[in-house]
Amino acid sequence: MNQTKIITIRFKNSISSTDIEAFRGAVINALQDKDILFHNHNLQDKGFRYSYPLIQYKRINKKAAIFCLEDGTESIGKFFLDSDMILNLNGEVYKFEVESVKAYNHLIQVWNSNFRYTIRKWLALNQENYELYNKLESVAEKSAFLENILKANILSLAKGLDIFFEKQVECKITRLSEPRITRYKNVKMTMFDAEFLTNVSIPDYAGLGKGVSVGYGMAVRKKDKKEQ
Repeated sequence: MNQTKIITIRFKNSISSTDIEAFRGAVINALQDKDILFHNHNLQDKGFRYSYPLIQYKRINKKAAIFCLEDGTESIGKFFLDSDMILNLNGEVYKFEVESVKAYNHLIQVWNSNFRYTIRKWLALNQENYELYNKLESVAEKSAFLENILKANILSLAKGLDIFFEKQVECKITRLSEPRITRYKNVKMTMFDAEFLTNVSIPDYAGLGKGVSVGYGMAVRKKDKKEQ
């Protein structure tokens, strides 16, 4: 089975969670729209690239990061070749410095065992789904509702990478924060932090759900003590 190419670039520069969108815009601006993967817009027909984002902008340990998959790993070279790494964030100019680059291959597939993940700022519910969710009376029903959404998010990630599973995807939420309301693209969304078990091996820092290009829904595997 083919493995997915991954590159995670971490910068020395600290950013706040509210700066991630500005960081994305600064990188796109520095490249002068030379690559569709950086912003998911198709300039020729003024449309969108409706697929899983292969370049995602993150905040990891309070610092700026770029997470790339497959074709995104090739495109990221353009940023280093064509940019002087001086970025304008919200009117302030910063020189960005790379702290680390991690390149590896990751096998995304269904396994016979489960992996435990944390997910932060998961945009699980839009307004319509939230109303359906609120009508559910039991905790079990609400958990099952969210687990089905999370399962669909995992399948969307796989589909965006042309990966199709032959076995059933399993997903169980083991911890869920209180819901928080936020706005994404002018739509009111309900956001959670959570822990979950799944039989799919997801690469660290991959986004699940809405807003993954700007750091929402970032999944990180929780390793067992014997692996640490």
